[in-house]
Amino acid sequence: MKKIVCIVFLAFISISLYAQKADKDGWIKLFNGKSFKGWTISENPESFSIEDGVIKIDGPRAHLFYTGKVEDHDFENFELKMQVKTMPNANSGIFIHTAYQEGGWPEKGYEIQVNQTHGDWRKTGSVYSFKDVKETFVSDGEWYTQHIIVEGDQVTVKVNGEVINEFTEAQHRGDIGDSQKKLSSGTIALQAHDPKSVIHYKDIMIKPLP
Repeated sequence: MKKIVCIVFLAFISISLYAQKADKDGWIKLFNGKSFKGWTISENPESFSIEDGVIKIDGPRAHLFYTGKVEDHDFENFELKMQVKTMPNANSGIFIHTAYQEGGWPEKGYEIQVNQTHGDWRKTGSVYSFKDVKETFVSDGEWYTQHIIVEGDQVTVKVNGEVINEFTEAQHRGDIGDSQKKLSSGTIALQAHDPKSVIHYKDIMIKPLP
């Protein structure tokens, strides 16, 4: 009897600990504001630092991949939301359905662009090179919310609550064969693009969807 009670108690504790990860609306924090626990940096770790609870990107090409325990870092349908601040001429990106790799630009999944004034004409909210956005909706130096929703073969991107891009894979790409740049499942990653791009990220949260 004691053994059964112990097992039930431990199971209850496990469920409680899991439940504490999500808020009442189902959002789970992926970044604790103190360390890169649960994340892995490729190529140039010095490009990423933490200042006052904020991820600062400043340096040569590198990518910060989520490799933590939430959903075993393998997300399919989800909402991803974070606060972003770009500095003048900065370029970055948020990768979805990707996978860790030691170097180079991520080969798997899609990049959701972060760029207000960099020379690249593809601006914030672009599903990079597949359905691009030419307009800008925020200014450098101000915090804004970038919200990405992935459901089935659709990606919706919002900036400060406004839908700025809707991508449907079947409509905008057709038959993509064996390409790795497609919707499947995978982790997320933040991009350090180049030494002249300074970007800040905070309040990184995910809500897994059925």
